[in-house]
Amino acid sequence: QVQLVESGGGLVQPGGSLRLSCAVSGFTAADYAIGWFRQAPGKEREGVSCISSGAGSTTHKNAVKGRFTISRDDAKNTVYLQMNSLKPEDTAVYYCTTDRSSTWCPISGKYWGQGTQVTISS
Repeated sequence: QVQLVESGGGLVQPGGSLRLSCAVSGFTAADYAIGWFRQAPGKEREGVSCISSGAGSTTHKNAVKGRFTISRDDAKNTVYLQMNSLKPEDTAVYYCTTDRSSTWCPISGKYWGQGTQVTISS
């Protein structure tokens, strides 16, 4: 049974940092591409970052390039999203996802976690 569990969200001031975690169970995270999406109030869900299978090449949305880093710990079967220099416009619920078929990014997402709230405010 595929399960994705996000954690690490919270309230931080602009310029701060957070690290989100996506604990994967039911399959080996390194075997498929896994992505982070976010959804802000009143907006559509959008892709933020993605890591491919195996060697783990990464892609990031232009708005977060240079600030966000996606990575994977194969020993822990967990994917991370390190977010630095956070801005109010980064406020959203963040979800990790996989379709458990694609090995390369981008992915559209089939299996979703419950999401973790990230709020950037002073």
